[in-house]
Amino acid sequence: QVQLVESGGGLVQAGGSLGLSCTTSGLPFSSYAMAWFRQAPGKEREFVAAISWGGVNTYYADSVKGRFTISRDNAKNTVYLQMNSLKPEDTAVYYCAAFVRRWSRPSYMRGDYNNWGQGTQVTVSS
Repeated sequence: QVQLVESGGGLVQAGGSLGLSCTTSGLPFSSYAMAWFRQAPGKEREFVAAISWGGVNTYYADSVKGRFTISRDNAKNTVYLQMNSLKPEDTAVYYCAAFVRRWSRPSYMRGDYNNWGQGTQVTVSS
């Protein structure tokens, strides 16, 4: 059974930093592209960042480019999201997700990810 478990969310002031982790089990992690999405109240779940299966290529939404960094440790089956210079508009539930196919480039589309974590709340106060 595939499991993705996020951790590291919390409350932080605007301008602060927070790091998220997502540890997986039940899938050959090193062969899957991974991504982070987020969903704010009343809004659609949106793409935040993705990383290729080997960790060489990363992709970011324009809204977080230059502030967030996605990385992975294939030996630990874990993907990370380091968030700096946080803004109140970054407040959301953050989800990690595994791409639907092995050895493939990640996409920005929610429908291309078929395994999801339960989410972790990030709240940025102004």
